[in-house]
Amino acid sequence: MEKPTIVAYLKTQCGWSGGIRAVLKKYDLPYTEKDIIQNPAFRWEMEQKSGQPLSPCVEVNGKMIPDISGEELENYLLTANLVGSNDAPVNVPLNSACTDAEHAAMAAGQPINLR
Repeated sequence: MEKPTIVAYLKTQCGWSGGIRAVLKKYDLPYTEKDIIQNPAFRWEMEQKSGQPLSPCVEVNGKMIPDISGEELENYLLTANLVGSNDAPVNVPLNSACTDAEHAAMAAGQPINLR
């Protein structure tokens, strides 16, 4: 099965972005990560391509999927037959925002652990 071309517009530290990374790792899919926090030009690019400001957004084989969770990405990849079934566990929630404690740590400029 040929691996899809994937560009992921993610935040440096974010529960939703962590879910996207976990799915891509679970299926051993190579991807280009564009950190929209570290590089504002990537945020602008994401907004132009997706037509909206919410993240994460993932482009798969040229199709932009805006404001997507890891769970939704996994369902898309399976439904589109881009990956086969895989029961490997993931170490983070696939459909969850950061906790209040993680948001507080980010606001304080502290590193956080996304499980």
